[in-house]
Amino acid sequence: MAQEIEIEYKNLLTKEEFDRLLFAFPFPEQPIIQTNHYFETRNFALKDRQSALRIREKNGKYQLTLKEPAAEGLLETHDSLTKEEAEDWLKGNIRGQHHTAKQLVKLGISIDELVYHGSLVTARRECKYKDVLLVLDFSTYHGTSDYEFELEAPNAQIGQQAFDQILTHLNIEHRTTPNKIQRFFSTLRS
Repeated sequence: MAQEIEIEYKNLLTKEEFDRLLFAFPFPEQPIIQTNHYFETRNFALKDRQSALRIREKNGKYQLTLKEPAAEGLLETHDSLTKEEAEDWLKGNIRGQHHTAKQLVKLGISIDELVYHGSLVTARRECKYKDVLLVLDFSTYHGTSDYEFELEAPNAQIGQQAFDQILTHLNIEHRTTPNKIQRFFSTLRS
């Protein structure tokens, strides 16, 4: 699928809260390691449009994803990349990909404006719970690390209800949580 709507809820955690969630649900013992490589224009045109562009490297596969605001959640547009194509992007040899290039044009952003800004590495654990997907992430970037709980849902009503119930049940404080790319760019050193 080239496009999908993502409805997710996020909460930054302390290490103790992370461990509480880890042992309360059937998460796998070992995480999957994934790396997000972030791209943006020099003048942050994607950010100005509340959008983000990344290549996710996971299990030897590479996927380019553009995230844009949608009526509910985020519209994600994907293109699969070969290892060689991903490496070209990281070296600054950025070439438009079918689906994401069309969306970038709609946003008024030229592929030539994109610059690689670095990576964020996440140790991720996922498990299904009722009608939602629970995700625990430990991420490192620019000498910073954080713990995060994400919940992905088929719709906002189910998602919000499940998210609130889990945080309340495990006595975890609700925190305003910027997404990973926002946290990444907030620590970017010139």
